[in-house]
Amino acid sequence: MANRHLSRSVVLQTLFEWDFRNYSVQAASEILARNIEEFAPNASDVPFMEELVKGTVERVRDLDQVIEKAAPEWPLSRIAPIDRNVLRLGLYELLFADRDKVPAKVAINEAIELAKSFGGENSGRFVNGVLGAVYKELGEPGKEETSKKKKAVPFDQMPQERLVGAIVYCRDGAHINLALVHDIFGHWTLSKGKLTPEETPEAGVVRKIKEEIGLDVKPIARIGENEYVASDPEVGKKRKHVIYFLAESGNTPIELAQKGGLDDAKWFPLDEAMELNFYDDMRPIVEKAVTTLTNPSHEPNG
Repeated sequence: MANRHLSRSVVLQTLFEWDFRNYSVQAASEILARNIEEFAPNASDVPFMEELVKGTVERVRDLDQVIEKAAPEWPLSRIAPIDRNVLRLGLYELLFADRDKVPAKVAINEAIELAKSFGGENSGRFVNGVLGAVYKELGEPGKEETSKKKKAVPFDQMPQERLVGAIVYCRDGAHINLALVHDIFGHWTLSKGKLTPEETPEAGVVRKIKEEIGLDVKPIARIGENEYVASDPEVGKKRKHVIYFLAESGNTPIELAQKGGLDDAKWFPLDEAMELNFYDDMRPIVEKAVTTLTNPSHEPNG
């Protein structure tokens, strides 16, 4: 077993025990010292292991928020403890390690191998899906360093999940404001969520906006649709199809629900909103809503 892989295995066992027993941050170093003595007494890269443990436990809250954002259908309490800590370790190396020493692909591949070795049947695929989603959000650093081809999954064979979202607006005298949410990846985006089987899209978006940002809305029109691919640890890749509405609200304060992945929500004047950092696939939908709101003769056809 390669030296660094052994070291990461010892670190993972340390994180698992620290998490499972709900120990303090300070106790993690003591657990690591005991595990090094038992499993790797002749290890030459103890500082490397110490750095990984210290960095991961000190940033565990931030790492957990990233996990919740990248795997919104899987609350941390539902993720197996070993998978949870593989993700924390892999994300720490992916997000905070020196990329010259630990390239992004190495961080991901090492985490997948740990998941396969210590986790369940689907652990490797689950870890791959979560870290892969974060990797894409980072702009796929180091992509040019590998020529390995990925096996494509036929798009039409992926199961589909229905979601709804909204561009929420209110009128403040002669001014129009938009309600937007901010995610932990640094983007302003639109509130959205899963549609239950018995709901109409209109009923679902009213429920979802109320749950997530505390606003009572009235759907005015469908403004657009979007579809993207996500990974699920049970079914693999699936298509997520989102229907977006233009929805009106009263000029009332936003109350962001306490949930993973989102860290802020605000009202923005229309002109300021267009200067924000949106995802590429969100901007056309927001622009279409702005055009509709500022030009009453323009009818949305999404």
